[in-house]
Amino acid sequence: MKKNRAKQIFRIILLLGTAISLYFVPWILVKAWILPLPDTVQEQVNEAIDHGFDGMIVYVDEAGKPPAFYTGGWKNRENKIPADPNSLFKIASISKLYTAVALTKLVKADKLSFDDTLADYFPELVGRIENAKEITLKMMVQHRSGIPNFTDNPAYWENEQENGKNALEFALDLPASFKPDQGYEYSNTNYLLLRQIMDNVLGYNHHEYIKENILIPLELNNTFFSLSEVVLDDVMSGYYVGYDKDFKANEYGMLATAEDVGTFLRALNDGSVFNDGEQDIYPYEYDHGGLVIGYQSLAEYHKDIDTVVVQFINTTDFNGYEWNLSEIVINRIVKILKKQKDES
Repeated sequence: MKKNRAKQIFRIILLLGTAISLYFVPWILVKAWILPLPDTVQEQVNEAIDHGFDGMIVYVDEAGKPPAFYTGGWKNRENKIPADPNSLFKIASISKLYTAVALTKLVKADKLSFDDTLADYFPELVGRIENAKEITLKMMVQHRSGIPNFTDNPAYWENEQENGKNALEFALDLPASFKPDQGYEYSNTNYLLLRQIMDNVLGYNHHEYIKENILIPLELNNTFFSLSEVVLDDVMSGYYVGYDKDFKANEYGMLATAEDVGTFLRALNDGSVFNDGEQDIYPYEYDHGGLVIGYQSLAEYHKDIDTVVVQFINTTDFNGYEWNLSEIVINRIVKILKKQKDES
């Protein structure tokens, strides 16, 4: 009897815990997750717009089929311009894939080594970045350095557009998150330093190296490194929940069309972006996401259906619910594609 009573109490506690958890989860996420799966990707995009996204672009590259484009909502909300599949989009941290490939090419060319340390390239950072003598470039590529993330510093966001010019200052003289190679923590500071190392090794801007060795060979003619290289009207507007402002004019680095990102991701995953021996030493990921104010993106390759999916959404928020929602949406898109493949 006592054992049965204990089980009943345990079940009640579990139910209460579940109820409390659901109370704090936005119902839009629950709704987006439990709705019946649509038959088509376009229906899923339309449903996502109904959840509150301002605009959305989805690119799908299924092996053996022409690439497909799906859009919903607005490219520009104020002017009621519909989402355009050819719009440029701020891809944020997806750019880390391009950096990692470029570093790999430089390593294969004996211009640097993944076993080199941060102190080898920046001796002046010894004492300002903890463990600089033990942190290798490979650890930085893989976010296993323990170097603090400058975007986690609240002071950075007091004026992030201006502070971005001296972003490294917001990561200096802070304790390491962990000892080198003894943990994992996503840190934008790693890639800020890696790009500076490339500049120093090359003797010119690494943008040119990426252009010459990645963009031109893959014919990625709609990939750029800065707003200064593009016509602003070609860029999809970006919105933040609770604000009327369009964040399109904010500088956040690389921009590309969904098709260009998809072409790059296909080449990364099938190895055609690499020359002989490079893929064997490539140390980073094969999928990635990107998030800056007004712009969130996901670029994924699904080997089981040999399909690339790129999803651009021009709505972000403070709590990250919009990011969670975007992940639910792309997962449902992939389920639709798998179902269609099974039925064909």
